[in-house]
Amino acid sequence: MAEETVELSGSATVGELVRVLRERSSKTPMASGLENVWQGLAVAVNREYASADAMLHEGDEVALLPPVSGGCSAQGESLAPLATNMIAIVGEPIGAEVIVRAVKAGSDGAVCVFDGIVRDNTRGRRTLYLDYEAYREMALAQMHRLADEAVAKFGVREVALVHRLGRLQVGETSVLIAVASAHRAAAFDACRWLIDTLKKTVPIWKRETFADGAVWADGEPFPEEIGLASRGDVR
Repeated sequence: MAEETVELSGSATVGELVRVLRERSSKTPMASGLENVWQGLAVAVNREYASADAMLHEGDEVALLPPVSGGCSAQGESLAPLATNMIAIVGEPIGAEVIVRAVKAGSDGAVCVFDGIVRDNTRGRRTLYLDYEAYREMALAQMHRLADEAVAKFGVREVALVHRLGRLQVGETSVLIAVASAHRAAAFDACRWLIDTLKKTVPIWKRETFADGAVWADGEPFPEEIGLASRGDVR
C-alpha cells in the first residue's frame, strides 16, 4: 500500500482529511478516473472503521479503503486456535481437511464448510491466476470479530476462518470457513453469514489476470454503517 504523511492544523476530522486528499488528487493527471473511487471509500483509523466526523489525533494511522472483493492472506500465520476460534491469514495453500478435522468435537452434530476456490473464468474471460492483497492487521482483527459475532449470533460452538494472500492458481482455495455446531441449521446460517459479511467488510482485494489482460475486481459497496459517504459528507 502507498503511504503518505499529512499534517493538518488544529483539530481535524476524518472528513476534513479526506477532503484534503481528494483536493490533492484532483490536480493529478488521473483525477477524472478517481471520482467513483472516492464515492465508494470507507476509512479506518488505527485499524477500526471510522465515520467522517471522527476526530483525528497526532500519530493516527488512517487507511482509505476501496470496496473489498474477497480474498486471502500473508505469510506465516499459524493455524493454531486463537481463543476459541481458528483465525488465520496465510501465504501457503490452505489444507481444508486438516482444518475441518481440527474444529470437530464430540458435542457437534454438524460442521458446515465453505471452500472458496479460484475458477477458470469470469464473465466469459479465461482466468490465468489471481493475486490477493490485504490490509493485513486490520483484516485479521475484522476476521476475529466476525467469528466471535457468529458464535454469539447463531449459537454455534466454533468457527475456523482462514484466508490466503499472494498468487493463486485455478483450483486453489482462497478462503475456507468451517462452522461447528450441535445443529445443522445454525451451522448453515452462520457459514453463509460469515462469507457474505467477510466479502463486504474485511479489507482484502483481488487482482484477476486473464488471457487478455488484468483488472482489480470490483468490490460490493460497503454496508451503510461502514461506508464513509453514507456516514458523513466528504464532498
